[in-house]
This record gives sequence, structure tokens and C-alpha cells, in this order.
Amino acid sequence: MPRAARRKSESGIYHIILRGHNRQTVFLDNEDKIKFLETLSMYKEESRYRIYGYCLMDNHIHLLLHDQEENLGLIMRRIGSRYVYWYNYKYKRCGHLFQDRFRSEAVETDAYLLTVLRYIHNNPRKAGLVKDFSEYKWSSYNDYINNKGITDTDYVLGMFNDDRMKAVEGFIELHDAQDEDKCLDIDYKIRLTDEEAREIIKRVCGLQSALDLQSFDAEKRKASIELLKKRGISTRQLVRLTGISRYFILKP
Repeated sequence: MPRAARRKSESGIYHIILRGHNRQTVFLDNEDKIKFLETLSMYKEESRYRIYGYCLMDNHIHLLLHDQEENLGLIMRRIGSRYVYWYNYKYKRCGHLFQDRFRSEAVETDAYLLTVLRYIHNNPRKAGLVKDFSEYKWSSYNDYINNKGITDTDYVLGMFNDDRMKAVEGFIELHDAQDEDKCLDIDYKIRLTDEEAREIIKRVCGLQSALDLQSFDAEKRKASIELLKKRGISTRQLVRLTGISRYFILKP
């Protein structure tokens, strides 16, 4: 069956999701994330696009880009090819890293742009990696707060106020007023990495180690396991990372 044509954005603004080929991790350490951001910044100058938001997770990436001179397909090929070349050289591997076709949705209104931006920044909180937006190092949230980084913040902040300080206050209020935003998302069947799952277990359950879940009494342990399953952690990961038996994890 032929692929559906990608919808062109009249505004030139897109929410993009790039994910690993065959569900693989695309960032194995912080150096990888730094390199990807450097790649984004480099082609921003060459391809003349604007960055309104981003969030780097271990196995997928959210971007909010405005293509102004080059079309989105060419921009994403440039970014992907450059990063994959470096990644393959570093890890002495070859072949694909990203899924062949990135996903995208057109962002046609300012209201939806703000919805998408909040949604992107909420990814680490939704995954249980942090409790506050500002705690996550690998998203554009702090670029807006601190006026640093690769993000073009003026357009979004200008929607709130001409005064930057007041605009930042409005930006923070927007994010604090959380609701269940519905935007383009990854397939939730994509597995979390063990590192992501381990961090979720520790944060959600208030533990120093995932193995400490064994110390909970049976009722509290069962309730915690059900909550962790809803966060996307698989049964196999729970068994492997907590040391709790498969029988107990599957027990109704």
C-alpha cells in the first residue's frame, strides 16, 4: 500500500517525531544528546529553519520546527544523516538508526502551537523521569526560562507579553495549567529502555534502587506494580529490574 502524502503546513510549522529503527535507543549517553543538539544548531544556520521546541528521550525525539527556506524532508535528512554518521562511527556500527520515515503534523494556529509545546515539554514528566519541567536537561523548556540555548523563543514568548519577564511568567503558567493534551505521539508499544524504566520505578515509588520495591508489603507492592505498568514498563522489565517474581507481577 502506498504511503499517504505528508500534509504540508500552511504556516511552515511542524511537530515532528523521530524514533529509533526497530525501537532501538538513539541516545546511549549524554554525549549523544549533546551531539544531536549541536547538529540541530548547525543545520539551523545552513537550512534556515527555526526551532520552537524539542525534547530528547532515550528512544525518540520531539521537535517543533518552522521550515522557512528548505522543505521539511530535506531538513530532516540533513539532521538524521549527520547524527547517524557520527553515532555509527562512535559505536563502531553500521546501518540504520532512525525509522525510515519520521512522523509529523502541521501546526497551523498559535493556540495549537502552545498546546504542542506544552505537550513536548511534558514528555519526561509523563514518563515519570522528573516531577517538574525545569528538572529535565534535554528539552527546550529551560531555554525559554533562561534565554539560553538553541531555541528561538521570541515568537512564542511574544504571544504572552512584550515584556520578557512577564512573558516568561505566562509561559510558566501555561505549563503549570496541565491538562490531557492530545497531539501526535509515539506508538505506546515502543518499549522503554531499562535505564528509563529504572528511573521511573525509583521516582514513582520514591526508592533509591528499583530492587527496593521488594521491601514493600504485598498490598503496596501490587499497587505500585500496577502504576508502573501504566507508565509503560513491561512485565519482563519489572521482573528483571526489581527481582520480583513474574508470578507476583502477573497475579490479579
